[in-house]
Amino acid sequence: MRRDSLRIGEVAARAGVSIQALRYYERRGLLEKPSRRPSGYRQYAPDVVRVVRMIRWAQGLGFTLEEIKELVPFFQTRAHGSASGFRQRARAKIGDIDEKIRHLEMMRDSLRALAECSCDGRCPIINAALGEGASARGLTRRVI
Repeated sequence: MRRDSLRIGEVAARAGVSIQALRYYERRGLLEKPSRRPSGYRQYAPDVVRVVRMIRWAQGLGFTLEEIKELVPFFQTRAHGSASGFRQRARAKIGDIDEKIRHLEMMRDSLRALAECSCDGRCPIINAALGEGASARGLTRRVI
């Protein structure tokens, strides 16, 4: 047993996550299975704290756990060469976020048109969404 090893509760406290989160990250393959003490308790190397913090940071940036799984090797090394791979993935994530923003803006514009519609009775926007009359896409574009 390594003298500087940490128990699961210590890693969780230092990384700012729950014990359940650490176990979940292990099950998902983001963290390697730790060695066990004779008592059966997990024992972690101190550098796992840094990896867990990076996992949480990447989640906050919108990366999925599957994407983060590919990033873990970058988190485990402090070599400057690893930064280029991480930057490449960051650029791809920016593209994903830009697409989500465009979609959210379209949703907002459609909702705004619906909220500001002054129709009484049968609403042409709702009719279009239900497939009655003009196409929903064409009508929404004209209304917006």
